[in-house]
Amino acid sequence: MTDPPPPGPVTGDDGLARCPWAASDPLLRAYHDTEWGVPVRGEAALFERLCLEAFQSGLSWRTILAKRDAFREAFAGFDPDAVAAFTGDDVERLLADARIVRNRRKIDAAVANARATVAARADGGLEAIVAGHAPAAAPPAPRTAADVPSRTDASVALARELKRRGFAFVGPTTVHAMMEAVGMVDPHLEGCHRRGSA
Repeated sequence: MTDPPPPGPVTGDDGLARCPWAASDPLLRAYHDTEWGVPVRGEAALFERLCLEAFQSGLSWRTILAKRDAFREAFAGFDPDAVAAFTGDDVERLLADARIVRNRRKIDAAVANARATVAARADGGLEAIVAGHAPAAAPPAPRTAADVPSRTDASVALARELKRRGFAFVGPTTVHAMMEAVGMVDPHLEGCHRRGSA
């Protein structure tokens, strides 16, 4: 007996077809329908997405979304200047904050990434660096979840550049997830009502 093929879009109770991960959970559905794959502009917004994707590593995205407001409060609204100024006392405060993911390596990475974001302004800024690694051509629409890559040549190149600039916790898979989240690629499956709508 063979396994069934990976699922394509799933039609919800509202009659709309969505990527399977967002088919039923209201929090995931709202994120899928209003944010995922929508172009994001601005240094702070990109910094936030990069941090949240790093915190998600090894966890479910739903866990991160449920804690997003707490992350924003704990990390000064993801203002890179404010986070870059965090001290050891701030790190200890964050490690004691049960509302967020209390992982020292990820917290340290967020602070390092804020400092790298501030330093990147001398070369045009984080937004320009990220935009400069957009894929030259749009990949074909994935039909099933199995067709969605976890990393691409573009995410490998961007991860390498970010690491060179002092960013941390920015492997090709994390960077690819960020690229999907900020609309650098259209991650929605063929047949999803959000495909091509960003």
